[in-house]
Formats: sequence, structure tokens, C-alpha cells
Amino acid sequence: MYRTIIIEDEQRIREALSIILEMVASDQIQIIAYAESVEEAVKLIDRLKPDLVFMDIVLQNGTGFDVLQQISFNSFHLIFTTAYEQHAVSAFKYSAIDYLLKPIDPEELKTAIERISLLQERVLEKHQLNELQHNLSKTPDRIILPTQEAMYVVKLDQILRCETSGSYTTFFLIDGRKIMVSKPLKNYEDLLEPPLFFRIHQSHLINLNSIVSYSREGMVHMSDKSVVPISRSKKEQFFNLMKDN
Repeated sequence: MYRTIIIEDEQRIREALSIILEMVASDQIQIIAYAESVEEAVKLIDRLKPDLVFMDIVLQNGTGFDVLQQISFNSFHLIFTTAYEQHAVSAFKYSAIDYLLKPIDPEELKTAIERISLLQERVLEKHQLNELQHNLSKTPDRIILPTQEAMYVVKLDQILRCETSGSYTTFFLIDGRKIMVSKPLKNYEDLLEPPLFFRIHQSHLINLNSIVSYSREGMVHMSDKSVVPISRSKKEQFFNLMKDN
């Protein structure tokens, strides 16, 4: 059972989330407290030491970030809840922080809890929060790549190409580093898109600025001396994109 605190300043949303949690995860979730304000949230987290926290970004007298900066206990899973806004959604994805859109969808909530069950006890990294705040304030230019060893903050223009194999994706960086994450390429495709990136093949996504040459036969030579195939279904789109550029 995950001892859970819901931090949300709108009563109807607190009640709705509680009802949905009872519907989809009654055997996994035990709600131990609710909070509406920053001060109340800080006190409850430090006193009750929950396993899981659902937290809205905008609270009474402050934000969820204020809560996270003031707490002394931070060994819990965190899921932000947020109203729909495409820029904010992208910011969460770039920062590798879990989130749910309001109104809460039961299936998405169930999936989020299932993701947590696959993780070991986790402390939210401060640089993840810094990146989220950075990405919320402007167009994201960095992405967090989580691995078993560390959280890597990578500038988008430093990604040379990505290659996927099953449920894993390897990021090849311009400086020669390779970072493997346990997520398929489709999870990143909507974050790494034209005009800088292009998914050229089912297994490959490339930085268009790192192309050295390409052939009509369907092969692209990259600046790291790798050769990437162009899938038949992507050829026309790729050649038109290169022509336009």
C-alpha cells in the first residue's frame, strides 16, 4: 500500500481524484491526508512521510515547487497534476517528471500507479525540478534522460542521433557519449521533431544538422561516421524536407 497525500486547493478535484483512486487502485493506495496550501503541505509531508504525493502546481499562497524546496523529507514518488496546456505537457516530458492532466482520466491514473510499482524507492532529483521550472518558463532546449545510474541533462542540439532496440533507446551525443534509456523511441518522437530532428526510420531518429551527406539510394551519412538507412515510407518526406532547408 502506498501511503498517499493529495495536495490540491480545489475541493472538487480532491474529491474526484479520491474517488478515482478508490476505483482503480483501492488495493494499492491509502490516502492519509489532504493539503490545500504550501504551508500545510510542507508540514504534512515532513510529519507523515508518505510513499506517494499527488500535487497540483498552483496552490494557495504559492506553488508545488515551493513545497518541494521547503520539505526535509523527500523520499517519495511524486505525480504532478496540471490543467491541460500543451507547453506545460512538453515541459514535463522534457524533464522526465510524471504528471496527470486534469480532468484526471482513470486509465491514465492507473497507468501512472503501475509505473510507480516498477520503480524502486526514489528521491526526486533537484535538477529535474530546476529543468521543469526552466522548461515551463520558455521553449525547452534541454531534456532529462533517466538511466539506472543517473539523470542526464542534455541540450537538444547536442543529440546527434537516437537508435532504438525493443524498449530501449540509445542517444548518441555530439561529444561522443552514449546514453541508454529504458524507453522506446516513440516516447521521444514528439519531443525531438523538425526542424531540428527527423525520424528517418523505425529504429532511427537523427539531428538534421549533423548530416554529412545522403544518397538517393536511401542512406544518410552522419558526422559521427555512422550510416543510417532511410525507410521507404520516409524517403519522400525526408527529401522534401532537405530540399526545403
